[in-house]
Amino acid sequence: MDVILEFLKNLTDPQWIVDHGGLFFVLFIIFAESGLFFGFFLPGDSLLFIAGMVLANSLYPFDNAIVNLIFWIITIGLGGIIGNYVGYWFGKKSGDFLLQRKDTFFFKKKHIYQAKEFYDKKGGVAIILARFIPIVRTFVPIVAGLVKMEFKKFSLYNIVGGFLWTSLIITVGYLLGENVWVKENLEKILIGIILISVAPVFFKIIQSKFKKQPATP
Repeated sequence: MDVILEFLKNLTDPQWIVDHGGLFFVLFIIFAESGLFFGFFLPGDSLLFIAGMVLANSLYPFDNAIVNLIFWIITIGLGGIIGNYVGYWFGKKSGDFLLQRKDTFFFKKKHIYQAKEFYDKKGGVAIILARFIPIVRTFVPIVAGLVKMEFKKFSLYNIVGGFLWTSLIITVGYLLGENVWVKENLEKILIGIILISVAPVFFKIIQSKFKKQPATP
């Protein structure tokens, strides 16, 4: 557990990320969080913000900053899109197995049920909206495969959602990346991003608990 906590702490340190693979490392994490069920705990939103900050202070692989920004938005976006395809395929092939297996630290059936409820309420648009909600974004593509959502329809929402998510957050990080106040308060900003991201999940949990409480006479 200590190793996992230390790893998550390092994911909020731009220099650590640069020293351990840079934006290629971010690409892998976004891929893992987007479709591998054990990647649900990874902080995709804050990582995308940091990726934007790294881009604001880097000219890799091109000498033009804007070209770099577009290149990495497309590249990291594709990582998230491919991750969702993996999740969709996994759900389609292993749906029954997932619902029958026992809970572990890296997999809990409640996440599948929460994602399915979100999917049932929002329909195909859930694929786009889920990109902005931690945990849910990992399991919604798996649910889409589990319920055998039409592949063409899934692809449309997956591609739109993937590029919308990565482009928005990376661009914000890029625009604020050289701001002195942002650099000095990065930890607070990342905590704020995480809190805003998980707020819908906590709201849903609290709402469901109130619904379950019996009415007082």
